[in-house]
Amino acid sequence: MEPVHKPPPGIVLTEAQKKRRRERSIAIAVALGVLVVLFFAVTLVKGPAVLHRPM
Repeated sequence: MEPVHKPPPGIVLTEAQKKRRRERSIAIAVALGVLVVLFFAVTLVKGPAVLHRPM
């Protein structure tokens, strides 16, 4: 039976880097959510006319 070799750990982030990554991810998620709500609101304001446009 062969001995199991673990690969080298690669890049290991510090706690500060992990915290910044999490904050950045949350900021991106919030911005994306705001865009979705904005597009939805604009669609509601325009009403059904948004579907009836000339080709």
